[in-house]
Amino acid sequence: MTCLPLTCVINRRSQFSASHRYWLDELSELENIRRFGKCTRVPGHGHNYVLNVSIASELDPYGMVLNLTEAKRIIQQQIIESLDFSYLNDVWPEFQQTLPTTEHIAQAIWQRLTPHLPLVNIQLFETPELWADYKGNGMEAYLTVSAHFSAAHRLALSHLSDEENSKIYGKCARSNGHGHNYQVEVTVKGEVDARTGMIVDLVALNQVVDQYVIEPFDHTFLNKDVPYFSQVVPTAENIVVRVCNLLHDPVKEIGATLYKVKISESPNNSAEVFAQSCVDDSLLKIQTQALATV
Repeated sequence: MTCLPLTCVINRRSQFSASHRYWLDELSELENIRRFGKCTRVPGHGHNYVLNVSIASELDPYGMVLNLTEAKRIIQQQIIESLDFSYLNDVWPEFQQTLPTTEHIAQAIWQRLTPHLPLVNIQLFETPELWADYKGNGMEAYLTVSAHFSAAHRLALSHLSDEENSKIYGKCARSNGHGHNYQVEVTVKGEVDARTGMIVDLVALNQVVDQYVIEPFDHTFLNKDVPYFSQVVPTAENIVVRVCNLLHDPVKEIGATLYKVKISESPNNSAEVFAQSCVDDSLLKIQTQALATV
Protein backbone atom coordinates (compact mmCIF):
# COMPACT_ATOMS: atom_id res chain seq x y z
CA MET A 1 0.00 0.00 0.00
CA THR A 2 1.31 3.46 -0.95
CA CYS A 3 0.90 6.14 1.71
CA LEU A 4 0.16 9.66 0.53
CA PRO A 5 2.30 12.48 1.96
CA LEU A 6 0.82 13.80 5.18
CA THR A 7 0.36 17.56 5.52
CA CYS A 8 0.34 18.96 9.02
CA VAL A 9 0.00 22.42 10.58
CA ILE A 10 2.18 23.54 13.47
CA ASN A 11 1.76 26.72 15.48
CA ARG A 12 4.44 28.88 17.04
CA ARG A 13 3.52 31.44 19.69
CA SER A 14 5.58 34.60 20.28
CA GLN A 15 4.94 37.93 21.91
CA PHE A 16 6.17 41.49 21.79
CA SER A 17 5.37 44.76 23.52
CA ALA A 18 4.93 47.88 21.41
CA SER A 19 3.09 51.18 21.20
CA HIS A 20 1.25 52.91 18.38
CA ARG A 21 -0.97 55.88 17.61
CA TYR A 22 -3.84 56.39 15.20
CA TRP A 23 -3.64 59.74 13.41
CA LEU A 24 -4.11 60.81 9.79
CA ASP A 25 -2.49 64.11 8.87
CA GLU A 26 -5.05 64.84 6.17
CA LEU A 27 -7.84 64.90 8.74
CA SER A 28 -8.59 67.63 11.24
CA GLU A 29 -8.07 67.06 14.94
CA LEU A 30 -11.82 66.78 15.48
CA GLU A 31 -12.19 64.25 12.66
CA ASN A 32 -9.28 62.15 13.95
CA ILE A 33 -10.77 62.11 17.42
CA ARG A 34 -14.19 61.23 16.04
CA ARG A 35 -12.79 58.28 14.11
CA PHE A 36 -10.10 56.99 16.47
CA GLY A 37 -11.04 58.28 19.93
CA LYS A 38 -8.45 57.72 22.68
CA CYS A 39 -6.11 56.09 20.15
CA THR A 40 -5.18 59.59 18.92
CA ARG A 41 -3.58 60.60 22.20
CA VAL A 42 0.07 61.68 22.15
CA PRO A 43 2.52 59.97 22.36
CA GLY A 44 0.45 56.84 21.77
CA HIS A 45 -0.48 53.78 23.80
CA GLY A 46 0.90 50.27 24.15
CA HIS A 47 -0.07 46.62 24.08
CA ASN A 48 1.38 43.25 24.92
CA TYR A 49 0.85 41.58 21.55
CA VAL A 50 0.57 37.82 21.22
CA LEU A 51 1.53 36.39 17.83
CA ASN A 52 0.54 32.93 16.61
CA VAL A 53 2.25 31.79 13.42
CA SER A 54 0.68 28.77 11.69
CA ILE A 55 2.93 26.80 9.33
CA ALA A 56 1.90 23.90 7.08
CA SER A 57 3.90 21.35 5.12
CA GLU A 58 4.38 17.66 4.57
CA LEU A 59 6.11 15.81 7.38
CA ASP A 60 9.82 15.27 6.79
CA PRO A 61 11.63 11.98 7.52
CA TYR A 62 12.18 13.19 11.09
CA GLY A 63 8.45 13.57 11.71
CA MET A 64 8.47 17.37 11.59
CA VAL A 65 6.93 20.11 9.46
CA LEU A 66 9.83 22.34 10.35
CA ASN A 67 12.32 22.33 13.15
CA LEU A 68 10.69 24.56 15.77
CA THR A 69 14.07 25.91 16.81
CA GLU A 70 14.56 27.14 13.25
CA ALA A 71 11.03 28.57 13.12
CA LYS A 72 11.62 30.39 16.39
CA ARG A 73 14.87 31.83 15.05
CA ILE A 74 13.22 33.12 11.88
CA ILE A 75 10.28 34.71 13.71
CA GLN A 76 12.62 36.26 16.26
CA GLN A 77 14.95 37.65 13.60
CA GLN A 78 12.34 38.85 11.11
CA ILE A 79 9.64 40.11 13.50
CA ILE A 80 10.29 40.22 17.22
CA GLU A 81 13.69 41.91 17.24
CA SER A 82 12.39 44.95 15.37
CA LEU A 83 8.87 45.18 16.84
CA ASP A 84 9.53 44.46 20.51
CA PHE A 85 9.66 47.65 22.62
CA SER A 86 9.11 49.79 19.52
CA TYR A 87 6.85 52.62 18.41
CA LEU A 88 5.13 50.84 15.54
CA ASN A 89 4.32 53.94 13.48
CA ASP A 90 8.04 54.50 12.91
CA VAL A 91 9.60 51.04 12.95
CA TRP A 92 8.57 49.59 9.55
CA PRO A 93 8.01 51.38 6.22
CA GLU A 94 4.66 49.54 5.95
CA PHE A 95 3.33 51.67 8.79
CA GLN A 96 4.33 55.03 7.32
CA GLN A 97 1.35 55.20 4.95
CA THR A 98 -1.00 52.70 6.59
CA LEU A 99 -1.82 52.84 10.29
CA PRO A 100 -0.53 49.94 12.43
CA THR A 101 -3.93 48.46 13.27
CA THR A 102 -4.15 44.87 14.47
CA GLU A 103 -5.23 43.59 11.07
CA HIS A 104 -2.57 45.56 9.18
CA ILE A 105 0.21 44.43 11.54
CA ALA A 106 -0.86 40.81 10.95
CA GLN A 107 -0.76 41.41 7.18
CA ALA A 108 2.68 43.04 7.39
CA ILE A 109 4.04 40.16 9.49
CA TRP A 110 2.80 37.68 6.88
CA GLN A 111 4.55 39.58 4.11
CA ARG A 112 7.83 39.52 6.02
CA LEU A 113 7.63 35.86 7.00
CA THR A 114 6.23 34.27 3.86
CA PRO A 115 9.60 34.20 2.01
CA HIS A 116 10.99 32.12 4.89
CA LEU A 117 8.11 29.93 6.13
CA PRO A 118 5.20 28.01 4.53
CA LEU A 119 2.51 30.07 6.25
CA VAL A 120 -1.19 29.32 6.45
CA ASN A 121 -2.27 31.91 9.03
CA ILE A 122 -1.01 34.82 11.09
CA GLN A 123 -3.07 35.51 14.22
CA LEU A 124 -2.30 38.60 16.27
CA PHE A 125 -3.89 39.42 19.62
CA GLU A 126 -3.83 43.09 20.56
CA THR A 127 -5.82 42.30 23.71
CA PRO A 128 -7.71 39.18 24.85
CA GLU A 129 -10.85 40.85 23.45
CA LEU A 130 -9.44 41.92 20.07
CA TRP A 131 -7.46 39.96 17.50
CA ALA A 132 -6.91 39.63 13.76
CA ASP A 133 -6.20 36.79 11.36
CA TYR A 134 -4.51 37.09 7.99
CA LYS A 135 -4.28 34.16 5.55
CA GLY A 136 -2.34 35.67 2.64
CA ASN A 137 -5.40 36.53 0.56
CA GLY A 138 -4.49 39.92 -0.88
CA MET A 139 -5.95 42.72 1.22
CA GLU A 140 -8.55 40.50 2.93
CA ALA A 141 -8.23 40.03 6.68
CA TYR A 142 -10.35 38.92 9.62
CA LEU A 143 -11.02 40.85 12.82
CA THR A 144 -12.54 39.37 15.97
CA VAL A 145 -14.04 41.20 18.93
CA SER A 146 -15.06 39.49 22.14
CA ALA A 147 -17.74 40.54 24.62
CA HIS A 148 -19.81 38.86 27.31
CA PHE A 149 -23.27 38.76 28.83
CA SER A 150 -24.69 37.00 31.88
CA ALA A 151 -27.98 35.19 31.50
CA ALA A 152 -30.06 32.28 32.75
CA HIS A 153 -31.90 29.68 30.71
CA ARG A 154 -33.79 26.44 30.93
CA LEU A 155 -33.59 23.70 28.31
CA ALA A 156 -37.01 22.16 27.90
CA LEU A 157 -39.67 21.62 25.25
CA SER A 158 -43.10 22.84 26.31
CA HIS A 159 -44.97 19.85 24.87
CA LEU A 160 -42.89 17.35 26.88
CA SER A 161 -43.20 16.39 30.52
CA ASP A 162 -40.54 17.24 33.09
CA GLU A 163 -39.44 13.63 33.05
CA GLU A 164 -39.11 13.59 29.27
CA ASN A 165 -37.21 16.87 29.24
CA SER A 166 -34.85 15.57 31.91
CA LYS A 167 -34.04 12.56 29.75
CA ILE A 168 -33.07 14.88 26.89
CA TYR A 169 -31.43 17.83 28.69
CA GLY A 170 -30.44 16.42 32.07
CA LYS A 171 -29.86 18.99 34.83
CA CYS A 172 -30.40 21.78 32.30
CA ALA A 173 -34.13 20.98 32.34
CA ARG A 174 -34.61 21.86 36.02
CA SER A 175 -37.64 24.10 36.39
CA ASN A 176 -35.92 27.18 37.83
CA GLY A 177 -33.18 27.26 35.22
CA HIS A 178 -29.50 28.01 35.67
CA GLY A 179 -27.07 30.72 34.57
CA HIS A 180 -23.89 31.27 32.57
CA ASN A 181 -21.40 33.99 31.85
CA TYR A 182 -21.57 33.79 28.05
CA GLN A 183 -18.57 34.83 25.97
CA VAL A 184 -19.39 36.08 22.47
CA GLU A 185 -16.77 36.18 19.71
CA VAL A 186 -17.76 37.98 16.52
CA THR A 187 -15.47 37.65 13.50
CA VAL A 188 -15.85 39.91 10.47
CA LYS A 189 -13.89 39.96 7.24
CA GLY A 190 -13.08 42.68 4.76
CA GLU A 191 -10.30 44.41 2.91
CA VAL A 192 -7.61 46.31 4.82
CA ASP A 193 -7.93 49.97 3.90
CA ALA A 194 -4.66 51.22 2.41
CA ARG A 195 -4.71 54.35 4.58
CA THR A 196 -6.48 53.55 7.84
CA GLY A 197 -5.30 49.92 8.03
CA MET A 198 -8.82 48.91 9.10
CA ILE A 199 -11.34 46.52 7.63
CA VAL A 200 -14.14 48.10 9.67
CA ASP A 201 -14.70 50.92 12.12
CA LEU A 202 -13.92 49.16 15.40
CA VAL A 203 -16.07 51.53 17.46
CA ALA A 204 -19.02 50.89 15.16
CA LEU A 205 -18.49 47.11 15.32
CA ASN A 206 -18.46 47.10 19.11
CA GLN A 207 -21.60 49.26 19.13
CA VAL A 208 -23.38 46.79 16.84
CA VAL A 209 -22.49 43.85 19.09
CA ASP A 210 -23.59 45.78 22.16
CA GLN A 211 -26.86 46.98 20.62
CA TYR A 212 -28.03 43.74 19.05
CA VAL A 213 -26.62 41.15 21.47
CA ILE A 214 -25.27 42.35 24.80
CA GLU A 215 -27.99 44.81 25.79
CA PRO A 216 -30.94 42.56 24.83
CA PHE A 217 -29.44 39.41 26.37
CA ASP A 218 -27.50 40.60 29.42
CA HIS A 219 -28.98 39.83 32.86
CA THR A 220 -32.04 38.12 31.42
CA PHE A 221 -33.79 34.80 31.78
CA LEU A 222 -33.56 34.01 28.10
CA ASN A 223 -36.70 31.85 27.95
CA LYS A 224 -38.87 34.61 29.44
CA ASP A 225 -37.15 37.95 28.70
CA VAL A 226 -36.10 37.40 25.08
CA PRO A 227 -39.26 36.78 23.01
CA TYR A 228 -37.48 34.64 20.42
CA PHE A 229 -36.55 32.03 23.03
CA SER A 230 -40.11 31.66 24.28
CA GLN A 231 -40.57 29.38 21.26
CA VAL A 232 -37.00 28.14 20.69
CA VAL A 233 -34.97 26.21 23.28
CA PRO A 234 -31.98 28.44 24.18
CA THR A 235 -29.24 25.87 23.73
CA ALA A 236 -25.78 27.22 22.96
CA GLU A 237 -26.32 26.14 19.34
CA ASN A 238 -29.64 27.97 19.01
CA ILE A 239 -28.24 31.07 20.71
CA VAL A 240 -25.25 31.28 18.38
CA VAL A 241 -27.42 30.92 15.27
CA ARG A 242 -29.78 33.60 16.58
CA VAL A 243 -26.87 35.96 17.28
CA CYS A 244 -25.50 35.29 13.80
CA ASN A 245 -28.82 36.21 12.22
CA LEU A 246 -29.17 39.32 14.38
CA LEU A 247 -25.73 40.61 13.40
CA HIS A 248 -25.68 39.78 9.70
CA ASP A 249 -27.34 42.93 8.34
CA PRO A 250 -25.99 45.45 10.91
CA VAL A 251 -22.42 44.30 10.22
CA LYS A 252 -23.03 44.70 6.50
CA GLU A 253 -24.33 48.22 7.08
CA ILE A 254 -21.04 49.30 8.69
CA GLY A 255 -19.06 48.03 5.71
CA ALA A 256 -17.86 44.55 6.70
CA THR A 257 -18.97 40.96 6.16
CA LEU A 258 -19.93 38.77 9.09
CA TYR A 259 -17.75 35.66 8.95
CA LYS A 260 -18.30 33.67 12.14
CA VAL A 261 -19.89 33.84 15.59
CA LYS A 262 -18.87 31.77 18.57
CA ILE A 263 -20.68 31.47 21.91
CA SER A 264 -18.99 29.94 24.95
CA GLU A 265 -21.33 29.23 27.83
CA SER A 266 -18.55 27.70 29.93
CA PRO A 267 -14.90 26.72 29.46
CA ASN A 268 -16.13 23.25 28.51
CA ASN A 269 -19.00 24.06 26.18
CA SER A 270 -19.08 26.29 23.11
CA ALA A 271 -20.80 26.51 19.75
CA GLU A 272 -19.86 28.39 16.62
CA VAL A 273 -21.49 29.02 13.28
CA PHE A 274 -20.17 30.43 10.02
CA ALA A 275 -22.31 33.25 8.70
CA GLN A 276 -22.64 31.70 5.24
CA SER A 277 -24.47 28.76 6.83
CA CYS A 278 -26.80 30.86 8.98
CA VAL A 279 -30.40 30.07 8.19
CA ASP A 280 -33.74 31.82 8.34
CA ASP A 281 -35.45 31.67 11.72
CA SER A 282 -38.21 29.54 10.21
CA LEU A 283 -35.69 26.77 9.48
CA LEU A 284 -33.78 27.04 12.73
CA LYS A 285 -35.10 23.87 14.30
CA ILE A 286 -34.08 21.65 11.41
CA GLN A 287 -30.88 23.35 10.21
CA THR A 288 -28.59 24.87 12.83
CA GLN A 289 -25.27 24.25 11.03
CA ALA A 290 -23.63 24.85 14.40
CA LEU A 291 -20.34 23.28 15.39
CA ALA A 292 -20.54 22.35 19.06
CA THR A 293 -17.65 21.43 21.33
CA VAL A 294 -18.55 19.85 24.64
